[in-house]
Amino acid sequence: MIDYTAYVPYTQPVSVNKNYKASLFSLLFSDPDVLRELYSALEGVNLPADVPVIINTLQDVLFMSRVNDISFEIGGKLVVLIEHQSTINPNMALRLLMYIARVYEKIIGGDKNIYSRKRVSIPRPEFFVLYNGTEAYPDEKTLKLSESFEECGEFQLPWKEIPALELVVKVVNINHGKNGWIVERSKTLSEYIAFIGKAREYEKEGLDREEVLKKAVNYCRTNNILKDFLEEHGTEVINMLMTEWNWDNALAVRFEEGLEEGMEKGRDNERKYVLELLGRGLSPEEVKQCLMRTVTGNE
Repeated sequence: MIDYTAYVPYTQPVSVNKNYKASLFSLLFSDPDVLRELYSALEGVNLPADVPVIINTLQDVLFMSRVNDISFEIGGKLVVLIEHQSTINPNMALRLLMYIARVYEKIIGGDKNIYSRKRVSIPRPEFFVLYNGTEAYPDEKTLKLSESFEECGEFQLPWKEIPALELVVKVVNINHGKNGWIVERSKTLSEYIAFIGKAREYEKEGLDREEVLKKAVNYCRTNNILKDFLEEHGTEVINMLMTEWNWDNALAVRFEEGLEEGMEKGRDNERKYVLELLGRGLSPEEVKQCLMRTVTGNE
């Protein structure tokens, strides 16, 4: 049992590194009180208000030209990584493995301590992905790093029930009507979902995206949904979502065009690239990730 009363509340304001493409989600949840509320909702617990929450998101670790959403410590005992996804990604366990290693390196202060004769204590990790895409997805799903491991049966090696390395991610569908008990416990999450829902509603009216977002911002401010946040960051929110939506669309279009040209026309460089990746044994999802990197210039 964690003794939360032994810690002093953390009140230092959070700084945002503007050199990186922060997401709307990471900006909205870049506050210790909001994260305390969100974690309590996700785990079904009630963290005392004086439990210190220290945000330790790494500003120099990028995946697909974006900084990871949020990483934070709770009372020095837990380190929590939360990612927000609008697309389905089966590789989150691998991504978070790479990220948590860097977080631990930061926590213990480099590599000098790990060569000590004294055991190094580290906070227990917990991993969450909050999904609000438009594709159908279960209310909850568990992703495991071991699901990505290669099969070694051909080497006649004994099967191991417990892999030497594992990482478990809890994926939570936060779309409207999903996991209501979680949403009800986090006011900020509930209002974020309402904002995105209103933007999607306006999008169906055939408006251009900038007008969609302006109308969603005005509606939510008028109806006391993320009102203070939108009054402070309204323009920034519109710019962020325009960038995110355009980025996602560019990737989707590039992927579909790449596959169509590569698999049907069979004459250009992209076809050769796609076929080469498939020939290496990559799955369609992995090919998609490679094509994404060509779009963002991170080959």
